[in-house]
Formats: sequence, C-alpha cells, structure tokens
Amino acid sequence: MSHPHPELGSPPPLPEGGFRVTPLGGLGEIGRNMTVFEFDGRLLIVDCGVLFPEEEQPGIDLILPDFSSIRDRLDDIDGIVLTHGHEDHIGGVPYLLREKPDIPLIGSKLTLALIEAKLQEHRIRPYTLEVQEGHRERVGPFDCEFIAVNHSIPDALALAVRTPAGLVVHTGDFKMDQLPLDGRLTDLRAFSRLGEEGIDLLLSDSTNAEVPGFVPPERDISQVLRQVFAGAQKRIIVASFASHVHRIQQILDAAHEYGRRVAFVGRSMVRNMGIARDLGYLKIPAGLVVDVKALNDLPEEEVVLVCTGSQGEPMAALSRMANRDHQIRIVQGDTVILASSLIPGNENAVYRVINGLTRWGANVVHKGNAKVHVSGHASAGELLYFYNICQPSNLMPVHGEWRHLRANAELGALTGVPQDQVVIAEDGVVVDLVEGKAKIVGKVQAGYVYVDGLSVGDVTESALKDRRILGDEGIISVFLVVDSATGKITGGPHIHSRGSGIDDADFSGVVPRIQEALDRSAQDGVTEVHQLQQLIRRTMGRWVSDNYRRRPMILPVVVEV
Repeated sequence: MSHPHPELGSPPPLPEGGFRVTPLGGLGEIGRNMTVFEFDGRLLIVDCGVLFPEEEQPGIDLILPDFSSIRDRLDDIDGIVLTHGHEDHIGGVPYLLREKPDIPLIGSKLTLALIEAKLQEHRIRPYTLEVQEGHRERVGPFDCEFIAVNHSIPDALALAVRTPAGLVVHTGDFKMDQLPLDGRLTDLRAFSRLGEEGIDLLLSDSTNAEVPGFVPPERDISQVLRQVFAGAQKRIIVASFASHVHRIQQILDAAHEYGRRVAFVGRSMVRNMGIARDLGYLKIPAGLVVDVKALNDLPEEEVVLVCTGSQGEPMAALSRMANRDHQIRIVQGDTVILASSLIPGNENAVYRVINGLTRWGANVVHKGNAKVHVSGHASAGELLYFYNICQPSNLMPVHGEWRHLRANAELGALTGVPQDQVVIAEDGVVVDLVEGKAKIVGKVQAGYVYVDGLSVGDVTESALKDRRILGDEGIISVFLVVDSATGKITGGPHIHSRGSGIDDADFSGVVPRIQEALDRSAQDGVTEVHQLQQLIRRTMGRWVSDNYRRRPMILPVVVEV
C-alpha cells in the first residue's frame, strides 16, 4: 500500500494521457468532501462540502476546502458533480461559486433542489444539469455515467468517468440496503458491468470500513419508533439531520399512526422538508404537518416536533432546548429521540445535550439505548462484496478518518487488489493514473479555510490559538505611559483582568516588578514601544505563572508622550 510522505513536493505536470486525482477534503476527516479530477488540461470536481467545527475551533461557523490550488484554473473547470445533498458534500458550493458563478452544477433532482435553495440565500443563480441513474453525459473530455446508490438521503449517485486514461469510479457515500424505503437499490448490476469493462481506479467510501458485517435495513427502525410512540405520555421531540428524508418519513408515518400532529422546527429543517415534499420524496398525509405555533392549541400527547441538533451543535434547536434558551421548554415526561449517529468528535457535545434534556425530565432515546438509527455507509461485509463485484485494478479509499482509510485499504487488498496499487492518500496528496497504475506524485495546499460570520479565510490557526487562550485562561491588560525620549514611566501601570480568575487588586504585587524592569531598560537606552511591550508581557507572564499557575493572554498597551 502506498501512502503520503511528509516530504512530498509540488506535483509535476500531468503526463500526456494521464488522469489526475487531487482530494481537497474528506480524507483523514469526516466532512468537507471535495475531489478534483484532471485530464487533458481540464478539471471536473466531485462534491464541495463543509466540515463543522469542534470545540477547539471557537467562533468558527464552517470549515471549507482550500481552493488555492485551483483558484488560477477556474476557467478550466467543466463542472461540479454533486453525488448527493448532504452538507458535507454540497455546503461549500456557494463559496466556490462566489469565485466563478457560471461553473455548471451536475446532480440529481433532489440534490440540485437542495443546493439551489442554499444558493438563493447567497444570491447566486447557478447553471445546473439534472441527471439521474443510467444517464451518460459528456462534460468536457470527461464521459460521465451516473449510477444509483443507496444512502441516508434519496437520489444519491455514484460517478463513473471514462477518458482515454481509463475508467475511474467514485462511489460517493453509499450502502447496500436490500430493503430500502424508497425501493431504490444500489445498482450492483451497473457496478458489475463496469467491473467487467475494467475499473482502472476505484475511489470508495470508507466511513464504516471498521464495522464488521452488513448495515441493517432502514425499515428496521420503524418498529422501534412505533414502540417509542406507543409508550410516550407527552410530547415527542425528534432530532435528525435536516436532510434525512427517509428518517423523517418514518417519523411522519409513526405520528400519523398514533394520532399526533407534526411541526418542523429550524430554518434548514423547514426548508429541506418543504423541498422534499414538493418533489414527491416525502409523503405527508393531509393535515398531519402543522405550523409550530398551532401546537399550543393541541394536547401534549398529540404533539411531535422534528428539529435539528442531533450532533449537539450549540446553536441548533435541541441544544438550545437543553440549555433553556429556546421558546420550546422541555418538561417532565417529554420524550426526545436522537435519530442519528454520532459523528466522530461530536460525542461530548451530544452527551452534554442528553444530560441537559434528562435534567429537565425528558426521556431521551438515542442510538446507545435503542435502535433509532442505522448508518448510511457500507460496512466491511458490504465493501468486500462490492470489491469482489467491481474488481478494480487500483483502489483509493476516500471519505473517512485515517483508521477508516486504512481499514478500507486492507479490505481491498483482501479481495485481490495488489498491495502496491492500493493508494492511501490524504487531503492535498496528488494521485496520477498513468498506463493503468495509480501512484502518489506530489502534494498541494489543502488546509482548513475557516468561515467566521462574513469572513472567509481571514481566521488563521494563530487567531484560533488566541481564542482558545482567551476562552481557557482569560486576558490581562497592562496600560502605561512612558516618556518617548527616556523610556521612563510617567503614568501607570494600570492593570485589569477579565476571565483570568485574578482580582485586579491582587496585581499590586507585580507593579513594582514591571516598574523595576522598565527602569532597567530605560537605563539601557531602550525606548522602542514594541520592545517595551514584550518586556511587560514577559514580566507579567512570569509573575502570573509563578503565583497562579495560569497562562492568560497578556495585552500590554504602551503610550508615548
């Protein structure tokens, strides 16, 4: 198995007749999926998603792929293929189209409807090409075939790309549910046909590669939901992804069966379910769904609320309910269902929400105590089956953390893919397919690009470090006035603290140290403001560390007169 090397340099020019794959997100992480295909000087992008921030990224709204490696080649992009409508695959599209709004978007009906609604908020009217399984479309030099795959959202597609360099297949996110709610199976016949044609490079979903066996059918959840609904005494509040149409359909069916009304809570949930209903993907009996305000007139035992927040997102509806910061107040006897998986890294946030809800008397049903979720990604048994059907010459695991990528690579090797033709890459690592052999040839920049309010890419790792220090240790400001000629103190120092846990009165002990240090520097002829600030920062920092074992941010302000 080949793998990236930290000393990789910039990739060489693509050899004539070669095919290049550059993942800009989604490898080594769960989220911000984006892959760039290149052939004959033209580019085809597969997905452009976002990653959601973790606790150590305070103030960040979203994390985008880094577009810098393609920024000067935007005119070479023939299209963006969107495999499905989840945020980690489409959420970054508005930010890429801001740079060139006329790049065509290619995807299925539901996927395009979801991204068009999102782009409307950004005031972008995209060029779109709607496709469905079985379609073949020429996109520049790329002959694209679209294949039905089953996932936790309707209308998901895999992509097969034919060029003179060979046949490259990207699975997107997929599983092999044999009893899907919508009857839309992963098209194994199509994959078998592609395997017989000869798949030169297969990029395959790795998320569940560590999980043995097969993913249970989605419909298994229906019986569990009915049991929860049958036993619920008061309101039922369901938290789910705002795009999980199949799961919401099961909630609606259970509510209808038990005589309850449903209201959607949260802008994204209301928008997405409206789109799914209008396009026929969500079947809603007449009168079942009502406006959230109408619930005040209904008995508690007839109410179901469907909201976002299943991952513990701080601003999502469920988190705000747990914190008593939402118009909907959790009361004793309410039932809360978290109908989703735990995305790696979100565990603490989710359990914090569960504890908050339990504190107010809710009965919380989640994956840990009931079968209210099945994954949308193929487990190891399905992947083995899949590789035996496809028989790729080269395999490149995608979509997963390092442990998932390695587990997927081992599955591929078990089914006969030669060890030296299983390519484990990470974000930014460039893989070339030349004369039927895939290998790593270099690396491009593919770091995190942070979205903070209206700012995109302005927040650096250094700024995040400052935010973490401020959040963990607080800030101490030191203000003083010095003589510009001599460097001697003429006013202050005035010291104030916020969030450090040190009372302002306690700083009397450090004032003589600062005065003494500045007197010495004045005798040495030091008058430059920056040097004086550094001296104050060191003196204050040493005193705080010695006396309080803390490391707050120290902000010295020196004014010359």
